[in-house]
Amino acid sequence: MASLQSIEIPAYIIGALTAGGGTFGYIKTGSLPSVIAGVTVGTLYLLGGYRMQNKQSYGIELALLASIVLAGSSIPRALRSQKALPAGLSLLALFGLYTYGSAWYAKL
Repeated sequence: MASLQSIEIPAYIIGALTAGGGTFGYIKTGSLPSVIAGVTVGTLYLLGGYRMQNKQSYGIELALLASIVLAGSSIPRALRSQKALPAGLSLLALFGLYTYGSAWYAKL
């Protein structure tokens, strides 16, 4: 598990990737669900990272929630479609689930 002092960095990276990817999906295909989901999940990650960085409550929980939402939407699509984008999102979600799930469990 990553140290509790550095786990906000992956939240910032995943947040930027998901928000940017949703925006790119909208620009490329006009998909409103892509931009809504990407920016929403990205915002949860970014807010979680910000709260962790400033040692505020619920930062880990927000990043974990974002990972759960991302996993719930991307893993079934990855299994069904066998395409690279949902598979990549699934890997990000699994990384987030492991990182923030472990950090949340360590707090108990």
